Parts: sequence; C-alpha cells; structure tokens
Amino acid sequence: MPDPKQRRGPEENLSRRSFLKGSGVLAASGIASRAAAEPGAGLAWQAEPERLSGTAELALSINGEERKLSVEPRTTLLNALRNHCEPPLTGAKLVCDHGSCGACTVHLDGRPVYACMLLAADAVGREVTTVEGLSSGDGGELTAVQRAFCEHDASMCGFCTPGFVMSVTACLARKPGATLEEIKSACSGNLCRCGTYPHLFQAALDAGRRMGAGSTKGGR
Repeated sequence: MPDPKQRRGPEENLSRRSFLKGSGVLAASGIASRAAAEPGAGLAWQAEPERLSGTAELALSINGEERKLSVEPRTTLLNALRNHCEPPLTGAKLVCDHGSCGACTVHLDGRPVYACMLLAADAVGREVTTVEGLSSGDGGELTAVQRAFCEHDASMCGFCTPGFVMSVTACLARKPGATLEEIKSACSGNLCRCGTYPHLFQAALDAGRRMGAGSTKGGR
C-alpha cells in the first residue's frame, strides 16, 4: 500500500518552522510598509535632532578687560579665547578637548577650570583669567611662578606648561607654603607627556617659598 505522505503535493509539505518563518517575514514587511507610509510611526531615535543655529552676543571679562564676542551658542570658552578674541588668546592649549589633560586650564573667578569643558556663555558675568593675564605692568613682568618655571626648566614641548602654571598659581594663591603633596594634588588634573614632573614640582615649591617670603616682608 503506498505511503500516504508520498501522495502530498508541494503545498501540503509545510512544516511548522517554515510556516513561522514565513509569517515573520510578512509581519516585518508590514511594519516597514507602515513606517514608510506614516512618518510619525517610526522609532523615536530616528527623528531628526533639533539643530541650534544663529549666534549669541556675549560680553566676557577676560584678564580684566571686557571682550564682546559673537559666537555660536555651543562655542566653548576655549574656542572663544583662541578663535573669537582679537587679538586671540592662545595660551590655553587645545590638546585632548575632553577635559582630561589640563592644557586648557584657565581661572574662573580665581578657580582653575578646563576651558574646553565650559561654554563661553557660562562665563558671562564672571572673571576669566588666562596665562596671558598673569603678567603685570607694561613690560609684562613675570610672576614668581612663571619665573620659577623658566629657572627650573619646567617645560619641554610647552603644550602643558600654561595649564600647569595656572594650576600652580591657583594653589599658591590659596596657600603659598603648600607642601609637595598639596601641589601634586592641585596639579592632578594636568598631564605632562614629556615627563618633566620633577622640574615642575621643584619650580612650584621654589615659587611658593618666594611668595611666602614676600608676604612676610609685606607684613601679611
């Protein structure tokens, strides 16, 4: 007697797996067609992001001088200093642009900050000091920290130097007699790829001694 399975036609030899597979393909095709027909039916993350445009007029106090800038709203303070000031203030360096190296360190109301991680608009109404603003007088007399960095050869390529100067200056302004460990802590957000840390720290200690001696002579 012939096997009944052999008398089935091709349309009768459907397995459960092939049926489910076919159903899945049809379902996916239906969803894709609906998404194409209805723009609002797509996934949320496929929506076009909102784009900022235009410029913002800012008045920043930089190194004791008011600077009026016209910048795109997302412009960082570092970008504003280097590319939108006239003359440009290039002491703060663009290196990592991720707030991890400290080469762009400036002072904001006397406290060291990463200029690459701060919007220029956030500095409105506050005092920004860059490494160019540390020197005083018409002749640009160097500070005790800057002189010590020169005397102790505390730089090689120079990209990290302005950031270290700003961090050390802020540290010694708070405490001229800062210890080596306190200076290292203050500079923990600054990186020197050339490895001149011994010279940097020796310069900072020397500058601290000079600043402490000056304060004593001045009766403070």
